[in-house]
Amino acid sequence: MEIRHIKKEDNRFAISRIYEESWKFAYQDIIPESWLNHISEGRWISNLDQEDMNHLVMIENGKFIGTSAYGKSRFADFDGFGEIISIYFLPEYMGKGYGKLLINEVIDELAKQGYRNIFLWVLEENHRARRFYEKVGFVQDEHILEDNIGGKQLREIAYLYSVEKRSVS
Repeated sequence: MEIRHIKKEDNRFAISRIYEESWKFAYQDIIPESWLNHISEGRWISNLDQEDMNHLVMIENGKFIGTSAYGKSRFADFDGFGEIISIYFLPEYMGKGYGKLLINEVIDELAKQGYRNIFLWVLEENHRARRFYEKVGFVQDEHILEDNIGGKQLREIAYLYSVEKRSVS
């Protein structure tokens, strides 16, 4: 297993496929099925080369199995924070400990960039993800983001992490 920054020569469709399959699996019964069923192949490719985002990929036996985007906060309420924009896995790799490895690597990368505080958004109804973030040390905050995906009103909840309070694991 390898975790590294995305490279120019990496297969963008294989990385986008992680987002596509993860969304369809993780957000079933949260986001309308009609919207999820119309996620097109390659939908996330354009995000992979944005200059204001960093991307890590997780590779096992030559296969892209996970990815994360992170960088400087995009939100005024979290000025000076590092932001974990996304962390996704192919469904068959969820719940096997890979997430903890990848999120720890992202936290390390943000800490190297000088961030002492990190945040992320998670859909309020995504209880599995919320339990995961809490287990690795994130704490729910009072900030809420209203969103509409596929015609459904959704709430995203901010979770915060302090690098100083990081436990050695």
